[in-house]
Amino acid sequence: MKYKLLAASVLATLSTSALSATYALTELGNFENAKHTYVTDVSENGHVIGLANGLYNIPIDISYIDFTDSLIKNAYTNEVNSFELSDKEITFTLDDIENNDAIYTNADAHTFMVRFLSNLSANFEYQKISSIVATNYNSGVITEQSLFDVASVDYDGLTRSTSNFYNAVSQDGTTVGWGSAPFDKITFTPDGETEEQTWFTREFIERGILISEGGVDVPLVPEFTEHGGTSKASDIVATDTGYVVVGNVSVSIPTERQTLIADNCDGLDEPVMTCIESINSRNTRGLFNKTAVKWTLDSAYNVTSTELLGLALTPKEDEDSNPFISNALAVNKNGVAAGFSNTRYFDRDSTILTMPVYFKDGEVVDFIEQRDDWQSGKAFAINDNDIVVGYATKRIEGTLRNKLFYHDINTNTTVFPKGYFISSSSYANDINNQGYIVGEGEIGESENTRRSEAFIYKIGDDKITNLNKLLPCYDSDGETSFSYKMVEAKSINENNEVFGVATKTVEKRNSLGGVVTDVNGNIEYESVAVAVKLSPIPNGEVENCKAPDAEFYERSSASFSWFGLLLLPLVGLRRVFRF
Repeated sequence: MKYKLLAASVLATLSTSALSATYALTELGNFENAKHTYVTDVSENGHVIGLANGLYNIPIDISYIDFTDSLIKNAYTNEVNSFELSDKEITFTLDDIENNDAIYTNADAHTFMVRFLSNLSANFEYQKISSIVATNYNSGVITEQSLFDVASVDYDGLTRSTSNFYNAVSQDGTTVGWGSAPFDKITFTPDGETEEQTWFTREFIERGILISEGGVDVPLVPEFTEHGGTSKASDIVATDTGYVVVGNVSVSIPTERQTLIADNCDGLDEPVMTCIESINSRNTRGLFNKTAVKWTLDSAYNVTSTELLGLALTPKEDEDSNPFISNALAVNKNGVAAGFSNTRYFDRDSTILTMPVYFKDGEVVDFIEQRDDWQSGKAFAINDNDIVVGYATKRIEGTLRNKLFYHDINTNTTVFPKGYFISSSSYANDINNQGYIVGEGEIGESENTRRSEAFIYKIGDDKITNLNKLLPCYDSDGETSFSYKMVEAKSINENNEVFGVATKTVEKRNSLGGVVTDVNGNIEYESVAVAVKLSPIPNGEVENCKAPDAEFYERSSASFSWFGLLLLPLVGLRRVFRF
């Protein structure tokens, strides 16, 4: 098939590119405080939320650190060795950090301390730091949305010690997510000792939250709050009377974990909460039994009901050593939720798997056929036609691969599109009510060259389409290769606008935000992630950047014309997405 250039009259209307394509790419904004930006959800009314990662100028508290301690001295020795291997001379000493404010003026020193503290994330005698923040996008401006973080008492600004997951936004701009409590620096004297020690503790490990467009914060507190309890909020739908929010909550602690707490967390050798944190992080399924939940709220953000959605299995009386978990990651306007749950292997009762499920009419339905060797997975989204999308995992060509799927609840049918090639791992992140699915999959069949690129797929079509094939070949000068590569498609609305993450090359910046140069003074460059929007171009046509037979990857199913789909009328209905 021959692909033609778009007419010059249409080209003049495009700000992103002067050459043809079926989608125009627009960056959603610039966030000067971090290296990378991401989209997590978009409402039909245009509210966009996301995350930023790689914060510059993360505050470091050195007031409590003993710089003669072997931990930091050994880390510094390793840093010196690393510099030498790169034929570079280290630019700071530990004395510079302790006495000469090097972490504020020397990017290498700051990077060293960030890495040192990150490597000690399980040691609660050292400061906890986080480089991920929640963000709101508004007309090209990106602003931070604090979930649970507070102003620090040790340095200017927030503590930067919280986890932040900003997951979903409703049609009116009300958002949900979850995060952790900020860490407090406390003094503690172990039993039998006389010298106070510094420890870092927090009130809870994870807590769901709802935030109105006007800034009203509503923590979604679980009923089981022992040791802080846990809750997560993953998706939200606005209703005529308020909101429906789904996620999961702690409901209990297994007997074996309770015994572990009683035997170890007596508050004598360490603060009780740091002991709880250690038990939670050491175990794959954590500390708590957690169950999928549906909260109903009125228009004033009051929780009017809390419905536990259950598990895809019934725990036996003697199964009280490890926690059981289910989680609702998405919900549609019909109140049907989708997510994942622990369930039993089909022919071995004692083997517990985590599989995609949906929650409907009081039932938890595990719908992936395990007899076909599917061993795990999650459902990420559900549209208003009760079609669920996500991924499941099986062994393909000797290696476990994740494969995108869609499941129609009404017909009880599950389809696994081929993806870019048979053994390509792929994920379906979202689906709109027209049946368009977006996600990402691996390209490059060699294990050493695989990388993810974003796709769009239409239910009933016979092909999965790499979104990069629908973008321009060149930048506005008509000569330079297009600057962006779509790596993740996270959300699609009813206008078939796609929101996701692209990479582009920019000037490299260090951990203090300064531009990096090499030994000769030349500016270095790096690839970063940026949040983007892809807008369909009326009458756009695909450019022939590569050989025509490389444009699409076929799968064996019913045929459907991709170009015909682009001309279908668009209906302004809400879509459901979960990060």
